[in-house]
Amino acid sequence: MSYSYINRIRELIDIVEKKETSNIEKAIDLLTEAILNKRSIYIFGASHAGILAEESFYRAGGLMPITPIWAHEVLVSKEPITSTSRMERLVGYGTSIMKNYPIEKDDVLIVHSVSGRNPVTIECAMYAREKGAKVIGVTNLEYSKNVSSRHPSGKNMYEFCDIVLDNHGDIGDACVEIKGTGEKTGPTSTVIGSLILNTIYSEVANRLVDKGVDIPPVFYSANIDGGDEKNLKLYEMYKDSIHYRF
Repeated sequence: MSYSYINRIRELIDIVEKKETSNIEKAIDLLTEAILNKRSIYIFGASHAGILAEESFYRAGGLMPITPIWAHEVLVSKEPITSTSRMERLVGYGTSIMKNYPIEKDDVLIVHSVSGRNPVTIECAMYAREKGAKVIGVTNLEYSKNVSSRHPSGKNMYEFCDIVLDNHGDIGDACVEIKGTGEKTGPTSTVIGSLILNTIYSEVANRLVDKGVDIPPVFYSANIDGGDEKNLKLYEMYKDSIHYRF
């Protein structure tokens, strides 16, 4: 049996591996240096783009010094769910969110938006750059370049990023044609975005070892005996760059 969605995901993995290597390497270097220098790393996404923030946070095998930026008005747990669309389009909301976090020069912000057109994520990237932080954007460049910005700057998110990681998905995100309808199903951005970020995080952990770090700040599973104690020890080593309650 051949499945259209699996086939498309496999194709996108090959495309990302071929076309995004240079940008992935730049992101690996940036995050490695940030951790070595005890700088803070943040991640933000609105609505379903925020799933990558959840994937990057408090996850067995994940990097400990990544602080998610939570904005409850654009989480998928918000009801009515349509309000998240209104809020991510609200000019000024992104700036307001960022003021709740102590982002500083040489910190890193990872922002995820497939279209990159809505003010909330654009303003997060703008704010971080104004503070002297570096910005890594995860987006779909073809999609973003084919839609107009909803921000007064007239620019989309990728234009405020130092490193852009392209998921190379279809415009509109969904990839499988629904017979006879002209519509598509099967969004790809979460799968490919997670693949890109976990590739980066995994390489960062090993680069840190290459740089002389004995135990990289990677979460142990809390369901393995001794995991909680090991995590607490790592937290004490890196707590100055972590901005979530542990």
